[in-house]
Amino acid sequence: MKLKNYYQMRSYKDLHNYQLKAIEFSKANKKCALFVDLGMGKTIVVLTLIQSLLDEFETHKTLIIAPLRVANITWADEIALWDNINLKYLICTGSANNRISNLNKEADLYIINRENIPWLVSYYGPRWPFDCVIIDESTSFKSFKANRFKKLKLVLSKIDRLIELTATGAGNSLMDLWPQFYLLDGGARLGKTITEFRNKYFISDYMGYTWTLKLGAEETIRSKIKDIVFRLKASDYLEVPQIINTTVKVRLPASLKEKYEELKKDFVTSFDIERLSVFSAAAKSNKLLQFCNGAAYTDSNKNYVEIHDKKLEALAEIIECNKGENIIVAYNYRTDLIRIKKRFANAMEMDKEGESIEAWNNGKISLMLLHPASAGHGLNLQKGGHIIVWFGLTWSLENYQQLNGRLHRQGQKKPVTVVHIVCEGCIDEYVMKSINCKNITQEKLLQFVVGSC
Repeated sequence: MKLKNYYQMRSYKDLHNYQLKAIEFSKANKKCALFVDLGMGKTIVVLTLIQSLLDEFETHKTLIIAPLRVANITWADEIALWDNINLKYLICTGSANNRISNLNKEADLYIINRENIPWLVSYYGPRWPFDCVIIDESTSFKSFKANRFKKLKLVLSKIDRLIELTATGAGNSLMDLWPQFYLLDGGARLGKTITEFRNKYFISDYMGYTWTLKLGAEETIRSKIKDIVFRLKASDYLEVPQIINTTVKVRLPASLKEKYEELKKDFVTSFDIERLSVFSAAAKSNKLLQFCNGAAYTDSNKNYVEIHDKKLEALAEIIECNKGENIIVAYNYRTDLIRIKKRFANAMEMDKEGESIEAWNNGKISLMLLHPASAGHGLNLQKGGHIIVWFGLTWSLENYQQLNGRLHRQGQKKPVTVVHIVCEGCIDEYVMKSINCKNITQEKLLQFVVGSC
C-alpha cells in the first residue's frame, strides 16, 4: 500500500499577514534575526524571501545551515508543499564525496548540516561563493569557542545577506546572544569581543565561573539589537489558531526501511540474534509503531531491541529550538519512556501520586513524560507550559484529543503547539492522516495492516 500525502499544496495567498511582515522585514534588513515561535512557518517565510530575491536578481547563491535531520528532510519537504516556490536545491550532507558532488552542481539553494561548516569554509577558502546564508536554529552558534562559529567568522565579509532563525535566541542565558549577533554585525551592537560584552553587561563571581546580569542590562541589550530582530510570538497574533499543529519528520536509512517493509510484509524481521514476530493485525501495527519509535519488544514482550535513535534526535532538536520552554512529551510504549529518560537527564515521568503535576504547573519541570492513556482525562496542566510533543503516535483519537486538551483549556495563556514526530513513509503517516481526518477506528487500523486501502 502506498501512503497518500496528507498535505495540501499551498500558494502565496495562503501566507498569514505576520509572515508577510517577516518577509518584508528580512528583505529590508540584509542581516537580521527572526525570532519565531514553533509552528509559525519560519521555513516558508525564508523560502518566499529567497524566491523573491532570486527573481529580482538581488542574490545569487544561498546556503542554508541546519541541524542534520532538518537539512536532510524539512527544507525539501516545505519546498514541495508550496506551488509558488520554484527553487532548485541540493542537499550537501553525508560523505565528503556527496557534498563535493552537489556543491559543484548548479542550484539556487545548497543545504548543509551545521557540523560541516568548518569543512565547508576550508573547502572553499577565499573562493566562498554564497552571498546569502540562512542559519536555521542559530542558537547552535551560541558558543564563541565552537569551531563552527570561528570558521563562519572568516567568511562574513563575503556574505551580503545573513538571516538567523530561532525561537528566542537567548536560550537559557543572554550570554548566548553575543556570538549570534556578532555573525550579523561583527560586534557593532554588543561588542567586538565576548570579554567586552561580559564586562559591560555582567558581573562575575570571584572564580569567573558564574556571570550575573547587571541591573538594567537585559533591557539595554534588547534595545541595542531590536532594530535587526523580528519577533513572531504566537500569543501576539490573533490569526494564529489556539492550537498550532506541526509535524517533524524523521527518515529511516535505506537498510532500516528495508527491514521495516520486511516486517510489514512478512510479519517478521531480525536484528542480530534478536527476532521480532507478530501474529495478528493489531499486534503487527504495534510492532510497526515500535519500529518507528526506535525500539521494539522481542518475543518475551519484556525485553526489547533498540533499532534507531531518529526520534530521539528529533526530540533533542525540538528541545534545543525551544530553550526556556517547558515541554510535555507523549510516549506510547515503555521502551519510549526508558530511552527518553536515558537520553534526557531532566526528563521526569508523571507520578501516580500527582506531585509531579503540581511541580509542572509551578514551572519546575522542563520535560514531563506522559502516557496518553493515563494522562488523558481529568488533569489540568495548562499552567506549566504550552508545547506537547508526540514522540509516539496513538490509534486512540480520544486519548489524543484528551491529552492535547490538558494544555488547551481555560487558564492557558499561550496558543498550544502540538508537535508530531513522524517516521516518513511508515505507519506513522497513516496514523497522522487518520488523526487529521478524525477517523481513527479499529477498522482503519486493520485496513492499514492488511493493505486494503
